[in-house]
Amino acid sequence: MRARGMTYDTGFVVHGRTSRTHVDPAVVRRELAIIRDDLHCNAVQITGGDPDRLEPAAAAAAEAGLEVWFSPYPLELDPEQILTLFRDCAERAERLRRQGAEVVFVAGVELSVMNRGFLPGGSPEERVAQLMSRPERRAEAMRALGVRLNAFLRDAAATVRERFQGRLTYASIQFEQVDWTPFDVVTYELIRSAEVADRFRDAVRTLARGPKPLAITGFGTAAYRGAGDRGGRVLDVVEYDPETRAPVRLNGVYERDEAGQAAYLTELLEIFETEGVDSAFVFLFALPGYPHRPHGDPRDDLDRAGLGIVKLLEGRRGQTYPDMDWEPKAAFAAVADRYRR
Repeated sequence: MRARGMTYDTGFVVHGRTSRTHVDPAVVRRELAIIRDDLHCNAVQITGGDPDRLEPAAAAAAEAGLEVWFSPYPLELDPEQILTLFRDCAERAERLRRQGAEVVFVAGVELSVMNRGFLPGGSPEERVAQLMSRPERRAEAMRALGVRLNAFLRDAAATVRERFQGRLTYASIQFEQVDWTPFDVVTYELIRSAEVADRFRDAVRTLARGPKPLAITGFGTAAYRGAGDRGGRVLDVVEYDPETRAPVRLNGVYERDEAGQAAYLTELLEIFETEGVDSAFVFLFALPGYPHRPHGDPRDDLDRAGLGIVKLLEGRRGQTYPDMDWEPKAAFAAVADRYRR
């Protein structure tokens, strides 16, 4: 596999609220060095919704010698707002590329369900439910979605290419039926669940046979028993604040299973490596808002549902990295071992 990658979050922005309240440039540089040296990554996907955070983090990654996937992540925006974000970020990514960095621009992630204007519904859950609600018309609805989304992606690709001269991709869901003509790399958010586990390897092999390089993003799972079987429904165990949508607690008691998270990532990385995937980006290094609370009610230990490969600590430093406020999970060692090979 050419690019052994990790996704690094600078803060997801929804309705003006950011998931990562503070970003310390020194911490960002330190964590990117750990991603390079200890996880043995040679590429990183810098993602988030604030261009003023994306650019310095991407620059730090480039200074560390990592290939940078510059990935603005629009959430609950309409198409024109998405294009405005892309214009800004494309100019920033091009500045970095002209300084000698290897930069790939990711023109959004799962736009049809994460944003307004492509599917009916006021949230990602409502949009997916609407799309899947009438099985007899599902194929027709998906074709119509593909037409709308591909028209937008052509505009988005042209908008980005006016400002950015490097490689371009889009992180898609398979049902979006993307026309990959405007892009240099084919990228899928590909998550294995129990329902597709028996045919997952064959699907990856088929996708990798295409004429363009294949990248896989968005794959990961949580550290509770059975999380890997849930696939994209892994966060359904979390209760959220109805106004802020911030995670509050788990909706039940779920057994902690770091070994299961580690095994899941090891298995998927082995599949991607052997079946011809060009680039893979584990989702993700750390997920703000899901702290590790080992004492007290296990429903308050949000890290069990967090997809990060490190567990975020509250009010204390870690032991493995005493200057960091997190501790590696078993998945950290598993990814490092796989990438070191």
